[in-house]
Amino acid sequence: MPASRRRKGHGGDSKRATTSEQQSAVKFDGKAEEQKREEERKTKDLNHKNINNLKKARSKRACIDGCCWLIGFICSTWWFLLFLFNAMPASFPQYVTEAITGPMPDPPGVKMHKEGLKAKHPVVFVPGIVTGGLELWEGHPCMDGLFRKRLWGGTFGEVYKRPLCWIEHMSLDNETGLDPPGVRVRPVSGLVAADYFAAGYFVWAVLIANLARIGYEEKNMYMAAYDWRLSFQNTEVRDQTLSRMKSNIELMVATSGEKVVIIPHSMGVLYFLHFMKWVEAPAPMGGGGGSDWCAKHIKAVMNIGGPFLGLPKIVAGLFSAEAKDIAVARAVAPGVLDLDIFGFQTLQHAMRMTRTWDSTMSLIPKGGDAIWGTLDWSPEADYECVAKKVKKNETQAGGENGGVFDGLKSHNYGRIISFGKDVAELHSSKVERVDFRGALKGNNFANRSCRDVWNEYHEMGIADMKAVADYKAFTVESVLELLQFVAPRMMKRGGAHYSYGIADNLEDPKYEHYKYWSNPLETRLPNAPEMEIFSMYGVGLPTERSYVYKSSSISECYIPFQIDTSAEGGNEEGCLRAGVYSVDGDETVPVLSAGFMCAKGWRGKTRFNPSGIKTYIREYNHAPPATLLEGRGTQSGNHVDIMGNFALIEDIIRVAAGATGNNLGGDRVYSDVFRWSERIKLRL
Repeated sequence: MPASRRRKGHGGDSKRATTSEQQSAVKFDGKAEEQKREEERKTKDLNHKNINNLKKARSKRACIDGCCWLIGFICSTWWFLLFLFNAMPASFPQYVTEAITGPMPDPPGVKMHKEGLKAKHPVVFVPGIVTGGLELWEGHPCMDGLFRKRLWGGTFGEVYKRPLCWIEHMSLDNETGLDPPGVRVRPVSGLVAADYFAAGYFVWAVLIANLARIGYEEKNMYMAAYDWRLSFQNTEVRDQTLSRMKSNIELMVATSGEKVVIIPHSMGVLYFLHFMKWVEAPAPMGGGGGSDWCAKHIKAVMNIGGPFLGLPKIVAGLFSAEAKDIAVARAVAPGVLDLDIFGFQTLQHAMRMTRTWDSTMSLIPKGGDAIWGTLDWSPEADYECVAKKVKKNETQAGGENGGVFDGLKSHNYGRIISFGKDVAELHSSKVERVDFRGALKGNNFANRSCRDVWNEYHEMGIADMKAVADYKAFTVESVLELLQFVAPRMMKRGGAHYSYGIADNLEDPKYEHYKYWSNPLETRLPNAPEMEIFSMYGVGLPTERSYVYKSSSISECYIPFQIDTSAEGGNEEGCLRAGVYSVDGDETVPVLSAGFMCAKGWRGKTRFNPSGIKTYIREYNHAPPATLLEGRGTQSGNHVDIMGNFALIEDIIRVAAGATGNNLGGDRVYSDVFRWSERIKLRL
């Protein structure tokens, strides 16, 4: 029994052990299953991750491959088209253009050649501001390798590579207005000096090519290139540019037997006015040519886009380093032109550089409030900024200065600067002003670290800037005082070379000084009754006339004033857009500045034109390009694009070939220049 029980007991223990082992095995198998599942899960996750990484890599490669293919396709297409362009007959582009737009008119030179016109009078081109090339003759180490390379005009590559070095070399000495120590930048010589401003952007090239069609070449064409940064008299002091122009004109007259036709553009118009007084004035101040030099050597002066009475646009440039386009760009992307993004202080450096260019001060408006208007009057007061049908202008007598014309609401164009849109629109009796001229200048502590972009604002205190803004509204006469206040050193240099008034008595000996020679209201035309003067300019484009300003937010190295681009609308017939009031003109020169002297100031025998030189106004109504294939347009009235205007080129060619102003048909006027001129009460 005991043995049996032991066997049973032993058997029972064995059974229990087997069950325990089975349970352990089951548990082990469960863990194994879990581990297996976990491993499978990890494997799946890893595979999934690898697949995702592979997809991302493929996506990146596909993106790179796509970009490479796109770039390759563009380059291949470009090379293929370039090959076709070079392989196709020269007449093919014209054939395609004519197939799209219809037959193209002959260029003026071809047309004149078919009429039998031949080169007769030598022509002299006088370029304007910024359009002439400048090259390096001596510089600092940062300009190594650029001897006789263009710093202005051409590709402007050096601007991007070394901007601060470029600004340093393009700036003049702040005290003398001449070269800084160790720097010599000089004008490019020859016709290439201003035929193109940059690759593909013509200035004189189209006119030169058309003159060549009737027989002109280098021997009877001369580009009177000069350093347009310098004051007019300093171009003679440093480079003898005026003497070179005199000698070349004398040589051309001697070799051809014919008087020359002078063709100045933009600021070149004022430069040649200065030359006509210089060449006849006795040495050492003048060229010593005698009082009959112009009569002996000049047939006609054909002024293109001439700012005879200055530019409102230059006021904005000198005051805040901006005009309409820059102000709009500044409003859209303030960090690009200010210091928020790049830290380059673009506008500040531009102001520092351009304020050393004394030539810019020749463009400050001349004639004061009598010409440009008062706080409540301006000659263009009734101008409507709406599209009008092109019509011949009729001379009409206007009201007295200060009147309201034809029942229209008067625009306050005479307020060339207004601080606030409301100030621009209110009657002067309702504008409360505080005189800034008595303000004592303090230190602008916010700008003490900005000597590398010094522009005289850094010497002004917060109270001085507030005093300027509190004056509210500025006319042309008070703008001169404003510029004296904010930039005294610049205006000191400018005051030594230019004057902006109206002469009371032209017999006064003081007007023999060169500072008056480029102001047509303070000097006489030469005694040359057979000479003719043309004023040729575009119309039909909104042109800057006056500005709405605001104070800038105070920050380091800031320019304290800027155009208020939020100011819109204005008077019902006004042209207030993005803080700028516009009138008729060529986008740069208002009609009043371009046309007044030939419309009234010089018309007939006046005290400014004692010999009665005949004057003509030739206006070119702007028409945009009909298609993209027309480029910048053959009927453009834009200040620079007008140099490719077929009608203007035809007028020049006819005069160069021997025609007179009467042969051209006399005046051709589309604007209200005669009516506006009559409203200006000027003793003639």
